Amino acid sequence: MSDLVDYQKHGAVGVITINNPPVNALSPGVPEGIYESLQQGMKDDDVKAMVLIGGGRSFIAGADIKHVGAKKSPIAMKWRDEMEMMDKPVVAAIHGFALGGGLESALCAHYRVAVPSAKVGLPEVLIGILPGGGGTQRLPRLVGPKKALDLIVTGRHVPAPEAKDLGIIDDLAPEGDLLNAAVAYAEKIADIRPLPRVGERDEKLQEAKDDPGIFDAMRKKIARKARNQVAPYNCIKCVEAACSMPLREGLARERELFDEIREGEETKALKYAFFAEREATKIPDVPRDTPVTKIESAAVIGAGTMGGGIAMCFANVGIPVKLLEIDQGALDKGIAKIKSNYEVSVKRGSLDAAAVPERMALIEPVLDYDSIGNADIVIEAVFENLDVKKEIFAKLDETMKDGAILASNTSTLDIDAMAAMTKRPGDVIGTHFFSPANVMKLLEVVRGEKTDAATIASSIKLGRALNKVVGVCGNCDGFLANRTRIPFKIEMMALLEEGALPEQVDKVMYDFGYPMGPFAVGDLAGLDISYATRQRRAKEDPEGYRPDPISDALVEEGRLGQKTGAGYFLYKEGDRTPYPDPKVKGIIDAVSRQMGVERREISDEEVLNRLLLSSVNEAAKILEEGIAYRSSDVDVMWLNGFGFPRYRGGLMFWADNTLGVPKVYDTLCEWHEKYGGHWKPSNLIADLAKSGKAFSDV
Repeated sequence: MSDLVDYQKHGAVGVITINNPPVNALSPGVPEGIYESLQQGMKDDDVKAMVLIGGGRSFIAGADIKHVGAKKSPIAMKWRDEMEMMDKPVVAAIHGFALGGGLESALCAHYRVAVPSAKVGLPEVLIGILPGGGGTQRLPRLVGPKKALDLIVTGRHVPAPEAKDLGIIDDLAPEGDLLNAAVAYAEKIADIRPLPRVGERDEKLQEAKDDPGIFDAMRKKIARKARNQVAPYNCIKCVEAACSMPLREGLARERELFDEIREGEETKALKYAFFAEREATKIPDVPRDTPVTKIESAAVIGAGTMGGGIAMCFANVGIPVKLLEIDQGALDKGIAKIKSNYEVSVKRGSLDAAAVPERMALIEPVLDYDSIGNADIVIEAVFENLDVKKEIFAKLDETMKDGAILASNTSTLDIDAMAAMTKRPGDVIGTHFFSPANVMKLLEVVRGEKTDAATIASSIKLGRALNKVVGVCGNCDGFLANRTRIPFKIEMMALLEEGALPEQVDKVMYDFGYPMGPFAVGDLAGLDISYATRQRRAKEDPEGYRPDPISDALVEEGRLGQKTGAGYFLYKEGDRTPYPDPKVKGIIDAVSRQMGVERREISDEEVLNRLLLSSVNEAAKILEEGIAYRSSDVDVMWLNGFGFPRYRGGLMFWADNTLGVPKVYDTLCEWHEKYGGHWKPSNLIADLAKSGKAFSDV
């Protein structure tokens, strides 16, 4: 026990320190060690109060997810309840994170102090479960059921100053001096009686009696986002129980609802996604102790939509960034757009107005390459033309200081071709941000043939600093994310040509869990954008050009999407709802006739499987080629780059757990015979099917 939990006396205060790095998770042995220390303090007449604190970088960041749902020791099941009922006060001293079981532990202490940088929360819903250690019963008693519902159902992390305003935290302590502040606080409250026990409070629960509709209102509020899921609704049931049952009965109800979902498919998928994102940054030939470049300044080339969004990513985390354009008008337009984006965030309530000038001050507009030479990283973010990008990298090689990372935001183009324009290919890497860069969570890091380990490790660390989910892959046309997405897009249009309609495809994918159907997404983005790209590619790369006659016909009819009130769907003024349009069916029918395709009825199941299995097959080819390291890396890209429903785990997880590799293989073989060569199963899928293995084994 002494290795995990330490007990020391500071005068009349017993200090219990958890030492379970990296984040002091409540792994087996930790609750037992805390309980033993509490008993020691209770038996010592010289001890008047106790402090519970985390060693290292955090208080208690939660339960050990590997052990969620596993059988617990009798002490692990009771220690928090017993701590709450002790006769000597316990002060929880919080730094870093107090999440999940960590906050539940703090709620059973009698007082809570925290440094301003700390964050608290009950994020269990994000892995498909609910707070199972009393959090759904005690938090409503402390902050009221309305606020508790918001925090528990969203799972968001609450900064300590806000937590103090809510009443979760009793006092804020100076940064860097938490232990001394907590001991002093414990000495101050040591003799105050009765002890404040959250579980005995009920005055805030009156809120639910005054407004009994709050629970149905929350169900209605989350209906769209939480569809097909169980955990958010069970969380609401738990808070209802807190407001209608005594504490002990409410705790039993919480446990019952927890057990109902702890081994469900939703929980398995969300836990898988959690670990997949952490695994994605482990690169086999890049050791964890690889030295990294400290990124304290950045430069972005190109002030368009992507460049401006990337500059915002740096400013949002306090890193100064220079934004380079060769034309003053384009630069002014880019800066104005950035400011407008921030102002929209202020209007939505997601950003404080005072932060806008602070962030804008971190973005310096410049017009020449000499101005950016001292940046630690430069990210090229101009339009997708390899010749233009190669010219830029030649200039960067001359301009940038030694050791600077030279990165490209390209989504498809050859990183090695850009690196070849420099004398330092080891410093060149792809950093593919997804649009809009300041919103989307995924950063696809693309290593070239000669990219060195330090550049890879530094880019991964930067991605984390920018609050991105990072995935790493090798260099090929489209890399991992877009290359696996292209077959999906091809099948979208093939399904229309053969008999489906946009409304059917979109309904299938929405019901599957996507926030929007793919054709509605196309209308939102604007059909003219992809049309212009196709026209350019038809001239630049006739052999690689893929025609899209239906989309082209729509654009040539003036149907550009929401911006013109018509695209794949019809839109009414002031209404973004996509309405099916008979004219679109007429256009599709005409194109099918011109192509000599006899239209037929296509089932929803075929729609779903053709869209997803086309990409599963391509992902398997990428894994064969060694471009991707793990099948779970594919899932990380799809979850964070393409809106794949998180509670389904990811593309490859879905294939494993819904169909299984043998069924995938048989289906691909059937479609290969029916639809042609592009459906030929990859060698990897054939091998896995024969050996009885799953994608998760890769």
